[in-house]
Amino acid sequence: MKNVPTTSWRSALQSMLPRSLRMRLLVFLLAAIVLAGAVQGALAYRGALDEADALFDYHMQQTALALRSGLPVDAQGLGPGLDPEDENHEFIVQVWTNEGLRIFESAVGAALPQIAVLGFANVQARGGTYRVFSMQTRSQVIQVAQNMAARRDMARSLALRTLAPLAIMAPLLVLAVWWGVSRSLAPVERVRRQLAQRQADDLSPVSDAQLPDEVQPLVSELNLLFERVQRAFDAQEHFVADAAHELRSPLAALRLQLQGLQRAGDDAARAVAIERLSAGIDRATRLVEQLLTLARQEASTATTEPVDLHAAAQLALADVAPAAQARSMDVGLLHSDAATVPVTVRGDAEALRMLARNLLDNAIKYTPPGGQVDLQVRREGDAAVLTVEDSGPGIAPEHRERVMQRFVRETSEGAPGSGLGLAIVQAIAQGHGATVQLSASPRLGGLLVTVRFG
Repeated sequence: MKNVPTTSWRSALQSMLPRSLRMRLLVFLLAAIVLAGAVQGALAYRGALDEADALFDYHMQQTALALRSGLPVDAQGLGPGLDPEDENHEFIVQVWTNEGLRIFESAVGAALPQIAVLGFANVQARGGTYRVFSMQTRSQVIQVAQNMAARRDMARSLALRTLAPLAIMAPLLVLAVWWGVSRSLAPVERVRRQLAQRQADDLSPVSDAQLPDEVQPLVSELNLLFERVQRAFDAQEHFVADAAHELRSPLAALRLQLQGLQRAGDDAARAVAIERLSAGIDRATRLVEQLLTLARQEASTATTEPVDLHAAAQLALADVAPAAQARSMDVGLLHSDAATVPVTVRGDAEALRMLARNLLDNAIKYTPPGGQVDLQVRREGDAAVLTVEDSGPGIAPEHRERVMQRFVRETSEGAPGSGLGLAIVQAIAQGHGATVQLSASPRLGGLLVTVRFG
């Protein structure tokens, strides 16, 4: 016979159990009650039988002691017996003289053999077993016997009467368990009804009031999931609205530029139209990329891997180096302890690189040619800080909060842009638990952007 793996038995057992938590609790608790009741009943029954035996033995012993002085010591034989119809063969009393003469018996013809053993003994007689107690006095031997069959019947009746309270309490205990389980799972059923009655677009938090401690973390995680899904839906809606709003003008401009190219009469006019169309395509491409980046950052949750913020800043500097050279600008990384001691934050390395790149890109766009842009990474206590400052015109204090919104630009005349750079920075910072602060640069005179992590 092949040995069945333990996992197979476990799987078979689990498949036999009901899937309902309420039914599982009821099955386990009721099974425990039945098992405990059976064990307790068996022990009570066995104990009642033992106590009945001890009680009957004591009664036989006291009967013998009562007869110790009840018969004359010179009795010579049996006296007149009772009517046979009134005789009791279940409880027999016999008295013998020390010479072996039976001088008394409680029922005619119910004589039991005389035994030499004093005290209690079991004797086979009259087709059954008798419990016999023998006691010797100065001149007599008194024997008290009881039929074990009748004795067992009486003991069993007493034992069954001791089980009556348990039989009455067991159904009450079952009802109490059923009520307690149903009462305890009522909040879970309430949550189930709330979820069943919801519309597909209802992502509001589920109430966790009065939930058991074992279920409350599940509902909390469910609410967090609803929050993430709601954020993803909001980002999708924003992306669709922003794309519809912002792409209308670039596409209209591209159509006008294409018409200008079609109407160009000579090669020079055609070259100018092609150059304008190419620039328009670049601007539309950049806008679409920024819209996708913003939607992705608002909908996603930052990862929690350790990231070297100094390394991410260096990669961002490498990304904007061509644009800085084209405008003859001094863009660099200020020296700090981060060059030797890594400043580490937990998050997404690519997103943090994008954050620094957008700050540098904005500074380069809005700072006049030949200006200066500095980036620095440092640690202030337990917080990691990234700063970007420039020598440009800066942003007035009353406009600093507004420029963090989508498609809001406070720029110098002619500076390209869609107003999404700082919105992307804000979305990435929020995803990493960081704050973004705009202020005036005391050293360069332009804008100072401070991103604080932790």
